[in-house]
Amino acid sequence: MSEFFERNVEVIQRRWPAVAERLLTEDPGLLQADLVEGLGSTLSINGIQLTSRHDRTREARLQADSLPTDSSVVHAYGTGLGDLQMELLQRAGLERLYVHILNGAVFALVLQLLDQQQWLSDPRVELLYAGDMAEIQLPFFALPSELVLADDFNAKIRDRLISETHLAFNNREFDPQAPDIVDRLQASLELVQGDRDVAELFGSRKGQEVFVIATGPSLEQHFETLLAIRNQAERPLFICVDTAYRPLINHGIRPDVVVSIDQRISVRHLPSGGTTDIILAYMPMVDPLVLEAWQGPRYASYSASPIYQQMRLQQPKGELYVGGSVIHPAVDLAVKMGAAQITLLGADFAFPNDKTHAGWNDGDLGPQLGAAKHWVLDGNGQRIKTQLNFRSYLCELERFIAGHPQVRFYNSSRAGAMIAGTAFHPEWAS
Repeated sequence: MSEFFERNVEVIQRRWPAVAERLLTEDPGLLQADLVEGLGSTLSINGIQLTSRHDRTREARLQADSLPTDSSVVHAYGTGLGDLQMELLQRAGLERLYVHILNGAVFALVLQLLDQQQWLSDPRVELLYAGDMAEIQLPFFALPSELVLADDFNAKIRDRLISETHLAFNNREFDPQAPDIVDRLQASLELVQGDRDVAELFGSRKGQEVFVIATGPSLEQHFETLLAIRNQAERPLFICVDTAYRPLINHGIRPDVVVSIDQRISVRHLPSGGTTDIILAYMPMVDPLVLEAWQGPRYASYSASPIYQQMRLQQPKGELYVGGSVIHPAVDLAVKMGAAQITLLGADFAFPNDKTHAGWNDGDLGPQLGAAKHWVLDGNGQRIKTQLNFRSYLCELERFIAGHPQVRFYNSSRAGAMIAGTAFHPEWAS
């Protein structure tokens, strides 16, 4: 145990004994740590530089400058080498600095190598593990290196931080003035005018059980059971997302409701044959050719997106929640219909068994498996391949679930991502 470590930990033990106890169990020996030199120097952990190797102080100043100067409370995610903390603590108006540990072993290593007592001793500082909180706090700066290095315990918060950081970029394609959006909404206006209001469905299934069926690979293990349940007289309501419709139909399973919101969905995904008694709940960005061909009842809806603001005024319809994926309005519809219990099937947000989707070939519905460079924890606590947008969709679903404590949510499989707020279904999840 180094002299630095003893002195640093002494401060932490005095101020945050529970954090100190956990830090003493961390194993920095599992890390590949190297000194990297340039005009200055820094640490490289598993090939990732913690800070600039040229001018750590200037880098920290740039990072601090991205945060509002009038904030009395600031959150720093990642501990780095202490440079950002020192920079922020120079602000006279700062009353509280929360420092969230994203990788306990990395922080333990830094405590061994560098004196961190100055910022640790500052009475304005609060130190905690990021994963101890269910949600991110604003305003924040997240150290880029530690978003990459975040450990399993803090992974959920890492995912929320990245999702929040990418929010403006992800919303760039939803400009209400974009020609393709204006044209699509104009093309669907007449259909929306003539179709039913999704709000007519609200409250129609009070206290009942609903299956919400997505297209994750784990859906394949449930086809046989779903078919048997579908043929029962008394059964849950089946709501599926648009890309799950064809795989279900191919296995003889007819959903009660299909939900579609995406302009890229075509008749290839939603063939209209035999849909007379199947409800289509949609948003106006869906291809009018798909809507016109659908034989069953159509219910129009909106999301809170600015692209629907004008149409919402002209043709009022009910609203469904969208957090980037069609899974969100499907679940919201189930809740608003009155479901007391919702079982999620194929809601994997990952690529279990090295597959991207059930019933579709690799790349049919988006990026190929080879493009998966990220990970989430599955239902067994193991890392599993995924992509960034899937992690963002997962974050938004978890937030939605947290906001509806009156509904019991079940996850049908441990193969996909762990979904906070759900329990594993005792009969479905092996």
